[in-house]
Amino acid sequence: MRYMVVVEKGPSSYGAYVPDLPGCVAAGESEQEVLALIQEAIEFHLEGLRDMGQPFPAPHSSSRFVDVAA
Repeated sequence: MRYMVVVEKGPSSYGAYVPDLPGCVAAGESEQEVLALIQEAIEFHLEGLRDMGQPFPAPHSSSRFVDVAA
């Protein structure tokens, strides 16, 4: 499965979350680290759903960029 991940740069770290998996988040010191951690978090999240007999949420989020005059 392929889930969209949102990565945000903070003042001293990076955060990531998965809109299609509420509560699935990660934080790291670099973009590379947070991407590795969110992949682990997604796998752990899905494993928990599987263990509880719950279906996996279908990926449905997408992203677009919008240009505006600033």
